[in-house]
Amino acid sequence: MGTAKGKITNWKQYNQALTQRGSLTFWMDDAAIKYWYNQNPSGRRGRSNTCSDSAISTALMMKGVFKLPLRALEGFINSIFRLMDVDLKSPDYSCISKRAKTVEVNYRLRCKGPARHIVIDATGLKVFGEGEWKIRKHGKEKRRIWRKVHLAVDADTHEIVSAVASLDNVHDSEALPTLINPLRRKITQVSADGAYDTKHCYAVLQRKGITATIPPRKNAGYWRGEHPRNKAVDALKTGQLTSWKHDCGYHERSLSETAMYRYKQLISGKLSLHDYNAQVGEIMAGVAALNKISRLGMPVRQVTG
Repeated sequence: MGTAKGKITNWKQYNQALTQRGSLTFWMDDAAIKYWYNQNPSGRRGRSNTCSDSAISTALMMKGVFKLPLRALEGFINSIFRLMDVDLKSPDYSCISKRAKTVEVNYRLRCKGPARHIVIDATGLKVFGEGEWKIRKHGKEKRRIWRKVHLAVDADTHEIVSAVASLDNVHDSEALPTLINPLRRKITQVSADGAYDTKHCYAVLQRKGITATIPPRKNAGYWRGEHPRNKAVDALKTGQLTSWKHDCGYHERSLSETAMYRYKQLISGKLSLHDYNAQVGEIMAGVAALNKISRLGMPVRQVTG
């Protein structure tokens, strides 16, 4: 991934946003405190959950941002409440682990109307396996487990508008309908790499009136009729694919790779919970944390040349 070009024009505001990322009161805000305890009993047999989904989501976000194991997370949150002089208590570490399997994490920001360009990609998060240093020295081991996270990113705001967690054997193209269908916004264009060059992906996007910018694979052939994809195949066969990408704005797809890089740098490239459903909760809490960070402020660059 190349270095971003252009001078940052809002450096003062962006510098303040970078500083604010480490503020405890930013992560434990008034809304989290207000809705910490569950206010809606389930009405079923047995005791209702003491802490709300909002509390569990907040705990999982802080776990990812501050790189804490569950027991340390419990102590960390309780210390924050003592410093803030707030009469609340952290859910214990076993409760966080269990509730992560079922928590509904609200990671989407409020809808901001039509979206000009959504960019999509997927990456892997490691669950189990040796580090890259040992692999380079001694080779890859068999016991390596990964999960995939599929992201749809708004190219204008950098926010993650949709996310899906899956096993590593789920193909990228299989996740596209799950990313796009829940969005209740007018989307003009969606860009994705050649892994999404399937008839099903095109059908999903065409059904929603979205222009698909997906480069064809190297051995691609023409599809029947006047399918829009055939223009990209023409460009491929005539050696004009680079021009086609430039004309279609495909270069903005790199923003999805940037979002994944930011996820792994700011949250983690590795999952610590062992149950798959809990890992989904951990991933979605990381997405919510990344969107919360984006809301603080992003760099604005003046493109030169």
